[in-house]
Amino acid sequence: MTQAKTGDTVRIHYTGTLSDGSTFDSSEGREPLEFTIGSGQIIPGLDAALPGMTAGDKKTVEVPADQAYGEPDPNARQAVPRADIPADIPLDIGTQLQVQTPQGQVMPVTVAEVTEVEVILDANHPLAGQDLTFAIELVSVG
Repeated sequence: MTQAKTGDTVRIHYTGTLSDGSTFDSSEGREPLEFTIGSGQIIPGLDAALPGMTAGDKKTVEVPADQAYGEPDPNARQAVPRADIPADIPLDIGTQLQVQTPQGQVMPVTVAEVTEVEVILDANHPLAGQDLTFAIELVSVG
C-alpha cells in the first residue's frame, strides 16, 4: 500500500473535538476532506500526522494550540464606536460578523464585549488557544 507523504493529495474523514469532549467539526455525512500534505491547507499538527499512513488507517491525533490555530493575539481585538455599527446588526456576545478591512479584505470577527459606547470585535480564530483532538481516517492517497 502507498504511504502518504508530503506533496501527496489525500482524502480524510475526521472528527475534531475540544478538551471537554464536544465536537467542533466533522466530515461525517459529507465528502472526505481533500488537500495536499505539506501545503498549509490544514492546521500544522494535523498535517504532520499524515505522512506514513496508508489508505484505511485510522488514528487519534492530539494537536496543541500552537500547532492548531495558535494562541489568542490581544492585538486582534479592536474597539469600534457603537454608533458606527448599523442598528440592524446583532451585537450579542459570541455573534460572528464579517468586517471589511481598509484594504478591502473580508475578515470574520466575533463580538467579544458590548458597552454603551463601544463594541469589542475579536478577529482571533474561534479555536485560538484551544488544544484539539482529531479522530482521522485516511480514505485515499493520490
